[in-house]
Amino acid sequence: MEITGIVDDSRHAGPGCLFVAIPGITHDGHAYAASAVQRGAAALIVERELPELAVPQAVVPSARRALGQAASAFYGYPSRHLRLIGVTGTDGKTTTIHFIYSILREAGRKVGFVSTVQARIGGRSLETGLHTTTPEALELQGYLAEMVNAGTEYGVLEVSSHALDQERVAGCDFDVALITNLSHEHLDYHGTPEQYLATKARLFRSLSKAYRKPGVPKTAILNADDGSYPALKGVPADRQYTYALDGPADFRAGDIRVTPEGSSFLVHTPHGQLEVHTRLLGRFNVYNALAALGVASSQGIAGEAIQRGIEAVGNVPGRMEPVDEGQDFKVLVDFAVTPNALQGALGVARSLTDGRVIVMFGCAGLRDAQKRPIMGEMAGRLADATVITADDPRTEDLEEIMRQIAAGCAAAGRREGDGYWMIGDREEAIAFALGLARPGDVVLLAGKGHERSLAIGDEERPWDEVEVARAALRRLQAGKRGRRQ
Repeated sequence: MEITGIVDDSRHAGPGCLFVAIPGITHDGHAYAASAVQRGAAALIVERELPELAVPQAVVPSARRALGQAASAFYGYPSRHLRLIGVTGTDGKTTTIHFIYSILREAGRKVGFVSTVQARIGGRSLETGLHTTTPEALELQGYLAEMVNAGTEYGVLEVSSHALDQERVAGCDFDVALITNLSHEHLDYHGTPEQYLATKARLFRSLSKAYRKPGVPKTAILNADDGSYPALKGVPADRQYTYALDGPADFRAGDIRVTPEGSSFLVHTPHGQLEVHTRLLGRFNVYNALAALGVASSQGIAGEAIQRGIEAVGNVPGRMEPVDEGQDFKVLVDFAVTPNALQGALGVARSLTDGRVIVMFGCAGLRDAQKRPIMGEMAGRLADATVITADDPRTEDLEEIMRQIAAGCAAAGRREGDGYWMIGDREEAIAFALGLARPGDVVLLAGKGHERSLAIGDEERPWDEVEVARAALRRLQAGKRGRRQ
């Protein structure tokens, strides 16, 4: 039969569409199938038959997986017409994608990507939604179809563990799978570190099952320094490459020189040595650049294009992004929401100053609570002053979230009102943290990064961390000028 469109929300159903009934946590799509039929749905994908509805029904084990497969078919299997690269891991995915994108462009390849920050297709930048790493299957297949229509050769996708578990990338035929690292995150969802790793491994296991494109081998890129390596190295792939800073690997960085202007390092590759420079700060960005280099090399990209591509990447939105309003101290905005990411960001901040490091951050509500005291202890140990605040508290008690973080600060020997402060209003917290700074200090505003909303209660409030910081700095500067006069 002729299908005019696919929907998983009955309110969007129309004549000739296919409605996919997704069982959710709070709502079951099967309960809305009748409404979809009344609006004109011509067929259903369901997990249990609905005999009261007189339309064709495909009964499947997983409606989520079927949605991705159906969306792929509807759009003409777009990922079969691209070389598709999937990037997963806890930290560094977005930056690594920017490196890959830049390298492929320097090599003259047409490339698009979908990341936490945005989608970039055919020279256009598109917003992908709030708090979203990997879009839902219908949107994702639509983006891939746009890439194909724009003549794109390579598509690069940021693939979260939630997306893998919820089958958002079903119907995506990957050619390259890359992992950045695996650290403490999302245990509220996955339950255990072992299950978190098993979910990430699905991206690599999908390689052997994916559609085979003529002359395109299925390739895995693994971090040999990371705890995920022992479990992932046995997953089948046509080719497997490793990268590392500390141990043996196919792509190994040595002679690392980190300065306030970036990092330079020498990469030992199967094809010889390559001198690389990145303008991005920190040891963790050496890992990200090295991972992208491994992907590029696996695709036959020449060393010169790799060098140019890595060096061309400037500031990635919300990733150690500087905010400068002429103040006499540094301000950095970073999307550090895990203990590992916060540790790395604080390490970079410390390397930039002989003065003090001041950090402001919070932890999201209704998310992994185990990491809160861990991050508090880390901030108490690695920063000179910590301001604890809101970071998407949602419907959870913000005061309790902050107390859990503060317990970690206290465990590191910090005292409230001296080594740490709790200020629930994030805008006030930013102004307070900036007000603590002396000449030469570094203030790290962590957690929100590029995000454009702050989830408080059931409301998504508009938010722009960089602009809030700029406004606070301007007020601070104006106040100083007023006092001098």
